Amino acid sequence: MMEIILNEFPDLNQNQIDQFFRLEKIYKYWNNQINVISRKDIENIYIRHVLHSLSIAKFINFKKGTIVLDLGTGGGFPGIPLSIIFPDSNFILADSIKKKIIVVNEVVTELEIKNVKTEWSRAEDLSCKYDFLVTRAVAKMSKIIQWSKGNFSMKSFNDIPNGIIALKGGDIKKELVNLREKKVVDIKEFFDIHYFDDKKVVYVPN
Repeated sequence: MMEIILNEFPDLNQNQIDQFFRLEKIYKYWNNQINVISRKDIENIYIRHVLHSLSIAKFINFKKGTIVLDLGTGGGFPGIPLSIIFPDSNFILADSIKKKIIVVNEVVTELEIKNVKTEWSRAEDLSCKYDFLVTRAVAKMSKIIQWSKGNFSMKSFNDIPNGIIALKGGDIKKELVNLREKKVVDIKEFFDIHYFDDKKVVYVPN
């Protein structure tokens, strides 16, 4: 399954390839100690977690120095795959569940990822500043917007303005109906894999 990552991201350097290669074994080990990913999903980690996370890297190429908050990171998705792809950006991986942050810290240490820091915190208690907030299946967009108010950096220097980039699935029309400014992209435009048929990247500028 690692071949899919190599095919979709052919410009990876050797260190990045090694990190992605080692990621599966490390997650399988830690998932046996502290369950953070379902058994079914851990067997398909490269598609359901890594590639899903990297759909954000197909949507935006984070520039050097970009600060990205992964809100409700769970076992480290989408934050860890994105931190490998964008080693010159800085990632804050936050979750309110301590055991999940313990696993994330172990994975970050073992993969020797230098551009990640973690926060064991509830969303509403976070006070860090960032350029983008990324998230996957954590909360409705209205809640995410509410939690992030006042926390975005004022200066935008990426190709799109600072904002929220959320990975969503299923029927989200109702959830997004009141948002005037938004962009919704089908992930199957990036990856022609059945698993992504109903999955989307939703971008809401700050």
